[in-house]
Amino acid sequence: MRYVVAMVCAIVIAGLAAVFLSSPVADWVVANQRFESSDDAENLHMLTFIATNVAALLVGWLVGWTVAGSSKAS
Repeated sequence: MRYVVAMVCAIVIAGLAAVFLSSPVADWVVANQRFESSDDAENLHMLTFIATNVAALLVGWLVGWTVAGSSKAS
């Protein structure tokens, strides 16, 4: 059951991050850089967007794992 809770939390938090957090973070990172090519800017934007989503997925997994583990110990 602990795995299920961790997966659900990971998906929910990653989804929320994809909708509300990843694009503004990627925009901010790209806005603070100088590029010679628009392709370089787009590549950094995509990389930052995906990295933010992966980080949110890991945070969601850890939150779910911790919540499910603490409720089992009680």
